[in-house]
Amino acid sequence: MTEQDLSQNYKGAFGKCILEGSPMGAWPKGLVPSEDELVISKQYASAFFGTSLASTLASLGIDTLIHTGVSTSGCICATCVNCNSHGFIPIIVREAVGDRHPAPHEANLFDMDAKYGDVVSEAETISYLRNLGRS
Repeated sequence: MTEQDLSQNYKGAFGKCILEGSPMGAWPKGLVPSEDELVISKQYASAFFGTSLASTLASLGIDTLIHTGVSTSGCICATCVNCNSHGFIPIIVREAVGDRHPAPHEANLFDMDAKYGDVVSEAETISYLRNLGRS
C-alpha cells in the first residue's frame, strides 16, 4: 500500500469531504442555523478537537453542552469525552442521537452515562431548558 493509498483511505478524513457548497456539507431541511447563530465547523469526530469550541463556550460563560446528532459511537462519544475533559457538563439526549446499529448505540450511551455525562430523555431536556434561570 502506498502513502497515497493510506491518505485516501484514512478513516478520520471524513470531515475534509464535507465542505461548504458541496451536497455533503448542506444543512438538513429544518436545521439551517439562523444568521445570528454561531457555527463551528469540525473535521474530526470530536467537536472540540481542532476547533475553538472550548474557548468559545468558556468565553460565553457556558458550562453545559447538550449533545444531539450522529453517530453515538463516534462523534457523540468523542465530543462527550472531550466535553468532560475540558470541564464542561455533557448532557446527551437519548432520543436525539443515533447510530447505524443498536448495539454500539446502546453500549456507548451506557458508557457515557456511567463515566462522562448524563444521558437523559428529550422530556427531561426540555424541562431543563424551560427552567433555566428560574431559581
